[in-house]
Amino acid sequence: MEPSPLPQAQLITLCLVRIVVPISFTQIFPYINEFIEFLGVTDSSQIGFFSGLVESSFAISQLLFIYHWARLSDRFGRRPIIIIGTLGVAVMTIVFGLANSIPELIIYRCLAGFFGATASVIHTVLGEITDSTNQAAAFPLYGITGPVGSIIGSFRLSFSTTSRPLIGGSLSNPAQKFERIDHAEGLFSRIVSFFHLHPYFLPGLVSGIISLMGVALAYFCLEESLPTKRRFPTSSSQTDPETFAGANNESEDNAPSFPKHPSARILLSIPIIRALSLSGFALEMNGTSFVVLFVLFCYTPIEQGGLAFPPSVIGYALAFTGLVAGLTQLFLMPVFLRRFEAAKIYSVCMAVWPLVFLILPCLNIIARYGNFDRAGGLTPLSTHTKAILWVGFFVTLTLSRVGGIAYPASMILIKNNVPCPEYLGSTNGLVQWFMCLSRCVSAAFASSAFAFSAKYNIMGGHFWAVLHALIAVLGWWLARSISLNSKSTLSS
Repeated sequence: MEPSPLPQAQLITLCLVRIVVPISFTQIFPYINEFIEFLGVTDSSQIGFFSGLVESSFAISQLLFIYHWARLSDRFGRRPIIIIGTLGVAVMTIVFGLANSIPELIIYRCLAGFFGATASVIHTVLGEITDSTNQAAAFPLYGITGPVGSIIGSFRLSFSTTSRPLIGGSLSNPAQKFERIDHAEGLFSRIVSFFHLHPYFLPGLVSGIISLMGVALAYFCLEESLPTKRRFPTSSSQTDPETFAGANNESEDNAPSFPKHPSARILLSIPIIRALSLSGFALEMNGTSFVVLFVLFCYTPIEQGGLAFPPSVIGYALAFTGLVAGLTQLFLMPVFLRRFEAAKIYSVCMAVWPLVFLILPCLNIIARYGNFDRAGGLTPLSTHTKAILWVGFFVTLTLSRVGGIAYPASMILIKNNVPCPEYLGSTNGLVQWFMCLSRCVSAAFASSAFAFSAKYNIMGGHFWAVLHALIAVLGWWLARSISLNSKSTLSS
């Protein structure tokens, strides 16, 4: 079958709008501690507490409303929900820098998360404008927009001997960084005075302007994709109900009937949707926990269960991981999706995660063996030991990115296994809710498991790896049930 033409204008619009939320989410990280101190909190322990509260309020608010926005998009259309959400994120991101108290910071951040919860609706639009013949090209390209947005918001950009995050660090407190403009007069003098009064307004303003550009793109370029809300029929088969139901081998007489606007309980009663939701929770826990554990493991001394790498090496390793992820998404994922069922890809990727967690303590054992002489004293690592460690190090990072291929595969499986096109928004919202819930708890759970293992020396301090490997095995078992029940995702 000839592939359907890829709706390039719609896909580019979706990718650019998708970048907005991760930029707004991450741009506060470089300066939030300074902002809280600027508001009058001087106790370092209190600064950490309030910064964590402000940072997490976005994700918690997003968790509470992500499914409800998805259901609203099933009733009123995708386009208005995306425009409202993106506009709300823009406004809340801009006013965040004008806050004069910590309660204001938390309120603005919660409202930003409330509007940012519309991100799942963008996933739905992608599913509705593609079909089985062109989704192999569209979904991997869309999948890299989230990481790109995070990089723009918080990644460090180097200039000669300095290093600053692109938006959050480079633009915060501009009046202090560019002291020579203090001598300006007239309008520039008032601008400098304003930035002395609100030193963290500029990064939010720039992020908000990017969000407003997303609003403009959505308003002028994004077409409505919900079949019942489109003004004009499309000649493409991408939103034809057969795209969703055509792969179903059941006849209409044998197909179960569902209400027009299903609740979460009804959706979870469908085995394939329940399996996608629960395995999505496990997938997000794998991905989030790995980043947390990897940094802790690399930083911890060898005798305490880690590798004792300096922060610069850890940073380069994470950059390598991002590079591998981007190359995999752009070049390998389309080939895999054209040749193999998405359910099979998903299952294989989930099976990789237990290995990822179990390899890490093996690296520490190798490092310990090469770090002690026969008398029990510490010695520098030999060249041979270092070579083995670096090979294992990069194999682990590469496998973690292979496991990350499960994310776009999950979006394709959701699209191809909803009972009817009208359920796509609600189903996407439900699966994203489980993933968002996992993000809220995974980092704290992983770091606590690592600390507990090290403190009580359980399994040589490696209990955290076994625990997360078992969780990953559970996720893989759920993924296997998906491969047994999923509809075909290959074009015939």
